[in-house]
Amino acid sequence: MSTARRHQLFEAGFRAIALTGADRWLAPLARGRGVILTFHHVRHEPPGAYAPNRILAITPAFLDRVLVHLARRGFEVIGLDAVPERLGKAGTVPFAVLTFDDGYRDNVEHALPVLRRHGVPWTLFVTSDFADGWGRLWWLELERAIARLVRVRLPGTDIDLPTSTKTQKLAAFEAVYRTLRAGAEDRLRAIIAELCGQAGFAAGTLAPDLCLDWDELRTLARDPAVTFGAHTVSHPMLAKHDAVTVRREIETGRDRLAYELGRPVRHLSYPVGDPTSAGPREFALARELGFATAVTTRPGHLFPGHADHLWALPRVSVNGCHQSEAALASLLSGVPFLAWNRGRRLNVD
Repeated sequence: MSTARRHQLFEAGFRAIALTGADRWLAPLARGRGVILTFHHVRHEPPGAYAPNRILAITPAFLDRVLVHLARRGFEVIGLDAVPERLGKAGTVPFAVLTFDDGYRDNVEHALPVLRRHGVPWTLFVTSDFADGWGRLWWLELERAIARLVRVRLPGTDIDLPTSTKTQKLAAFEAVYRTLRAGAEDRLRAIIAELCGQAGFAAGTLAPDLCLDWDELRTLARDPAVTFGAHTVSHPMLAKHDAVTVRREIETGRDRLAYELGRPVRHLSYPVGDPTSAGPREFALARELGFATAVTTRPGHLFPGHADHLWALPRVSVNGCHQSEAALASLLSGVPFLAWNRGRRLNVD
């Protein structure tokens, strides 16, 4: 099933939940004590016809709607530091946590004014190589390379596709992305670097334009509403690497961030964060290294049982393909995750 078709089905499901009122009458069963929301880019410009990473970007207006909707549904927005205590405390007021991954500059330019207007705390997870200006945002590199190329060939595969039209480019991106994600990360990065070269730009050159540097992060660190979390050194899919590499990525990323900002770093976000990128080995290491919490991208709400699994916490992605009231109502109700997680409240294996 194509990505576009899958998102059409998701949106239809959100509308059905909203139309039937299931987001309200099933919420007491489906909704946990709280929810951690995931954001990436926040920017004004709408995506073009070719925008395969559009799921990662929402508008400032939609971020405002998210915060308004949280208030209307009775959610209290809290900082990530408060989550362990709130999980162990029974109560009728659900909580929400706002987390932003990677350290994009548009989080300060476009998200921060909205967050300040609402007076809410939030967390920024920083990849240290991105702040240094040389990290590999390979998913964006792939998007930009295919945007410039008229044909894409992958050695050792049957991928040999024209990319002259927007539709062809989207199909090629999806084919290349799926193929490379299924294999070793070193190969993924090497092939995307080769495609970048074919497209006329060098891999590893996007971070200075897109990500906050250390001076900008130090300025942001003066704001007490912001919690900083570690997001590794180079943003690898950790489960694809050996234990020594994983420890170095997590520990060095945390220590560098703490040193640069002069703040303790108590929280971790696993890059990519799905089960193919972070699992029991990574969860155990985050606990061993003393993190208070560590978050995945496994979808779901937070339940009391997560108090025993603080290093494998689920999050709910605020998806750029679903900037609608129906999607918000559904996701905050927890109803879609009854099916997604097959009735399980905890997905920590």
